[in-house]
Amino acid sequence: MDELTFEIPLPPVTKKNHQRIFRTAAGRPFIAPSKEYVEYEETAAYFVPRIHMHEGPYNVAAEFYMPTRRRVDLVNLLEALDDILVSSGLLTDDDFHHIGGHDGSRVLYDKNNPRTKVIVTTMDADELEEE
Repeated sequence: MDELTFEIPLPPVTKKNHQRIFRTAAGRPFIAPSKEYVEYEETAAYFVPRIHMHEGPYNVAAEFYMPTRRRVDLVNLLEALDDILVSSGLLTDDDFHHIGGHDGSRVLYDKNNPRTKVIVTTMDADELEEE
């Protein structure tokens, strides 16, 4: 497979900006994703194709169409998307052997149709090798 394109028809949510702090039974604090993010990840996974891409690396380009013009960090959106691609089973891991780049990713505005368009393309492994 050279290219896989699909859409997640939900307003994009970042993982980093939606966190909660809990305490273990011993009283040590730990950070967990918010209920909003967990629900987003579960629902978004429904729209990820039910295939498994074994070999890498892949370029994962994403167009995040936001419902508002508020500032958002592209890197945080990409982190959440990468985690969804792994948790849904599309990719084995989100390390550089599997996701070699995010070339072409950007944040756009669409008040009426917030969504994420994802384009996964096969990269040549030589692109990651140093001369």
